Amino acid sequence: MPRKIAVIGFGNIAKAIITPLFDKKLLDPRDVYCLVNTKKSLESIRKNYKYDINIFQSNCKDSGIIWDCEVKLLSVKPQQLKNITVIEKNSNNNRNLLVSILAGVSLEKLIRTFPNHKCVRVVTNIPITIGKGLTGIAWGDETTADQKQFTKRFFESSSKIYEFSEDLLDIFLALTSSGPAIIALIIEALSDGGLTGGLQKKLSEELVMEMISGTISLIKDTNITTAELKNMVTSPGGTTISALRVLENKSLRSALIEAVVSASIRSKEFH
Repeated sequence: MPRKIAVIGFGNIAKAIITPLFDKKLLDPRDVYCLVNTKKSLESIRKNYKYDINIFQSNCKDSGIIWDCEVKLLSVKPQQLKNITVIEKNSNNNRNLLVSILAGVSLEKLIRTFPNHKCVRVVTNIPITIGKGLTGIAWGDETTADQKQFTKRFFESSSKIYEFSEDLLDIFLALTSSGPAIIALIIEALSDGGLTGGLQKKLSEELVMEMISGTISLIKDTNITTAELKNMVTSPGGTTISALRVLENKSLRSALIEAVVSASIRSKEFH
């Protein structure tokens, strides 16, 4: 890996990407230079993060050192991109790599914001924090083979990687990054149904999560389709068809489709 790596923004996702590389000794914490926006964030990381990294507040005079790094991981909120002041210290465009995990921010916008960098756009999701993420990557036109290999190594310790053309990243984001919140809402609603029927809330949530986990394992292990599974548990005049009928009448299927489409449209608005 390169001698120095800059991390611009060091929230949960950035930590989830970087920490496994430290754990596996693929990266030395002394070679990582992090930039955070507030003194509170800086002090919290210094106190609580298990590795001793170089960390700076964005407005301090020494923070410019991050622009000496060949590789930058950009992990601020999309709305904060306009607040970043790029200091061009290294003009060798063959070596500078900018890997962005900003939701919805296009390669075109990244290239305008970070001249003298080869830009890569990445979308990942919250399960990356437990090493079970899904990561989609779209390459800038000028990205070298070595930079592509490095970027994939960056994420493969904590997620499963998919390569896409950039036009598919917004729907990938909607499905995989917004999806966990949708699943959480479904778990919450189903467990409230159990609560309504007399189960304790904690037990009801546990049963729902175990049911979902088991259902996913059944589909994957037996290679059946979702339609086949639905037919396996649906009998004429039974409880399941009664439940499915309510969901169809309430347009649950349509609502879920529209939720994914809406998230994708919102992602495009950041372009």
